Amino acid sequence: MAAKRAITRQSLPDAIVSDLRERILSGDLAEGETIRQEALAEDYDVSRMPVREALKQLDAEGLVQLTNNRGARVTRHSLSEIGEIFDLRSLLETDLFRRAIPQMIQSDFARCEHLLEQMEASYDANDVSRWGALNYQYHSALYAAANRSLTNELLHRVSLQSDRYIRMHLSVMQQREPARKEHRELLRLARDGQVEQACALLSAHIGRTKDQLLALVAAKRASEEAVGR
Repeated sequence: MAAKRAITRQSLPDAIVSDLRERILSGDLAEGETIRQEALAEDYDVSRMPVREALKQLDAEGLVQLTNNRGARVTRHSLSEIGEIFDLRSLLETDLFRRAIPQMIQSDFARCEHLLEQMEASYDANDVSRWGALNYQYHSALYAAANRSLTNELLHRVSLQSDRYIRMHLSVMQQREPARKEHRELLRLARDGQVEQACALLSAHIGRTKDQLLALVAAKRASEEAVGR
């Protein structure tokens, strides 16, 4: 019998949400895959009630779609929707960055620098999961001084949708140095107060990721369809 998945006993739904979210973002649970409450309850060695609550939260986050009262399906976005996710990121992030740069102080720059160092270590260690989490934290740190809580809430939801595609991109990307350099340059431009140049680079950074990802996902799906015929 397969080993049960160990989870923290405090707040079972939250613990299950965290684990399922990571399984979705890492690709362990693939887009379109059916998730059944009974199987998850057995997998986590819990009743179906905390599993049901966890699936409701993931449905609210847009990572799964409830199919009936017994399960869900991992959300599968169309290519158009994936493009829209990154377009939204660009709109929200450039607005936040433009507002944040004039307000950034030394502690903001120090926080960004610290996260950059951790990101670069994760690059070198080929730790895609850690890089994905640090990438979100770094971008959030760049915009924190904007102090726009509602925009950040919207961005958090959009970023959850984009994270699994970013991880997919990083896992196959042979040349990661451009992304590393762009992250460093974003911080340099912010330090120098070059608002428009920083926002232009950020927009290009997100746009390049979007274009490469759309090509990657389109090729992956075409290959899967060919195998399925």
